[in-house]
Amino acid sequence: MLNLRPGHPVELAVLSSMLEIIHHRGPDGRGIYRDADVGLGSARLSIIDLAGGDQPIRNEDGTLWIVFNGEIFNYVELRPELEARGHRFATNSDTEVILHLYEDLGPRCLERLNGQFAIAIWDRAKRSLFLARDRLGVRPLYFAAQAGTLVFASEIKALLCAPGLRAGIDPGVLRQVFTYWNAPSPRTVFEGIEEVPPGHYLSIREGRIESRAYWHMDFSAPQPEKRSPDECLEELRDLLIDATRIRLRADVPVGAYVSGGLDSAITAAIIRNYTRSRLDTFSIAFDDPEFDEAPYQRRVAEFLGTDHQVVTCTYADIGRVFPQVVWHAETPLLRTAPAPMFLLSEQVHQSGYKVVITGEGADEFLAGYDLFKEAKIRAFWAKVPGSPVRPRLLRRLYPDIPGMATGQGEFLAAFYQRHLAAPADPYYSHAVRWKTTRRNLRFLRSEMTGDPERERPETVFPVPKEVSGWTSLARAQYLEVTTFLSPYLLSSQGDRMAMAHSVEGRFPYLDTRVVEFCNHLPDDMKLWALRDKWILRRLGGQLIPEEIWRRPKKPYRAPIQRSFFGPESPEYVSELMSETCLRDAGLLEPAPCLQLVRKASNGTRLTEVEGMALAGLISTQLLHHQFVKHLRPPAAVAGVPLKLVDLAHAGDGRGLASEGALGQSGAPVRG
Repeated sequence: MLNLRPGHPVELAVLSSMLEIIHHRGPDGRGIYRDADVGLGSARLSIIDLAGGDQPIRNEDGTLWIVFNGEIFNYVELRPELEARGHRFATNSDTEVILHLYEDLGPRCLERLNGQFAIAIWDRAKRSLFLARDRLGVRPLYFAAQAGTLVFASEIKALLCAPGLRAGIDPGVLRQVFTYWNAPSPRTVFEGIEEVPPGHYLSIREGRIESRAYWHMDFSAPQPEKRSPDECLEELRDLLIDATRIRLRADVPVGAYVSGGLDSAITAAIIRNYTRSRLDTFSIAFDDPEFDEAPYQRRVAEFLGTDHQVVTCTYADIGRVFPQVVWHAETPLLRTAPAPMFLLSEQVHQSGYKVVITGEGADEFLAGYDLFKEAKIRAFWAKVPGSPVRPRLLRRLYPDIPGMATGQGEFLAAFYQRHLAAPADPYYSHAVRWKTTRRNLRFLRSEMTGDPERERPETVFPVPKEVSGWTSLARAQYLEVTTFLSPYLLSSQGDRMAMAHSVEGRFPYLDTRVVEFCNHLPDDMKLWALRDKWILRRLGGQLIPEEIWRRPKKPYRAPIQRSFFGPESPEYVSELMSETCLRDAGLLEPAPCLQLVRKASNGTRLTEVEGMALAGLISTQLLHHQFVKHLRPPAAVAGVPLKLVDLAHAGDGRGLASEGALGQSGAPVRG
């Protein structure tokens, strides 16, 4: 917390409350730095330098202080460079590497970091604050400026512990969520609360807040000479091996998620074949065969010889934990898929693991989704709109949605024929998705009319001008990363569900080097005709069973309707979706909501879009109940080690630096 105008020091009780409410992110220790202008707090999940890496950490002369959430995977390589330039280290942590690198390079230090991070650095001499977030937004970082104070934290609930800051849901952003699936960065669904966008940093000095980008995705054609497919395959293999290897750097055991698909099987195989690390694997199974991939998960585990644990998820499980899922996600959810991930991280935590390797990112950067194929087919069909043959290709899409591949040829052709025009439009690939979901705006209060200009794609998710020189596949990939990977997969379904149980996910496919390599690959090495992830499948042929690397992509999904309306329907659904509660929250239109609830409860199968609406409505009501109606921080956490550096009264000789515990009031307890 930073005072933008001279005033009273930040209260220790406030900092303590902020740390307590995100205790799940760091149960191993707490640290606070405070002076007359700023208060920094850290809830530590100890993974590297268990004994000596407590935060906040200072530089040699105490002019710079840092708190940091995440990991810097190349800190081992960076440290000798810094030592050669005269820096002295007090710890073996990656946190201190960041601080000394910033001391040398300022914001340019971010260009050297290969990792996932949210960073806050306070410069006492310049009275300036530096906030930064990793390139793809793996780690969250939020802020709010109000009444001369800037409050920042890894989760919104921590901000709401600050005096005078209250939650209110932004109707405009809610409309955007119900259209585009997620809130557009830097906005959040809460009024007055923003996020530091992925690949950006903030500089705050003398009351001015400046936001700057230090990285952006570039899909322009590579300049070097053309490489053969075999050369590209070899380079991708070497990059993934090293990206996986450095993500095993930890002073605690590291496990791996295995979904039954190509991406996670390859990273698990790399750990098994190219490192000496022990490998325990974890998977989600479903008792509903429509969603279950357990046989393929077992095949991977047996092939690699791992100790394998499975969490079998039922409809009742999803309904039971959904309120906790929303509490941690802090946004409306148009799907229930985060709930099984929440249960899986709980199992990982109970098994004694703090770190897992996962396969996120391969589908986005190597074109694994049906969305990319759909856009390609539509553009191909648009060249001959009257062709009776070309629309038949659509039957090869979305095998995960019941009935899409059989008996719906005429329906698919009629539906997509309305969306053939303007394939050069940078939003072409996602236009159908957004137009379809937009139908769910009818569930929002009629008086919450939006500004058409503010809801246009080019306003909500603006694209850089250089996209005009990119291929159509590259434009689609850019949108998928911007609108889905960063705000949902890595957040609501990723970091939030893992850290809810103090588990850190690590993603080899999101290594900076891997991402930039994939972005410059020719399109046909990613999407060959309608064969997705072509080059990765070739790599899979060297590492994993054929039935896994040849297997068609099955998107990870979870049931919605039967999780809320079935033999074990959770009680909170009927209460929150009652007319009284709907009117009390004032966000949703009761009549269509109640109509959808009746349809879902009487067993009529909902369409895919109706299912998304149902999840969105319930999660919106939960969000209002948990954050707007009342925020209930947990009780003070006892027995957590505290590192306290208090310089708030240093000028009058009353500064203190101590270690101990915080009492329930937030005052230091001296031992």
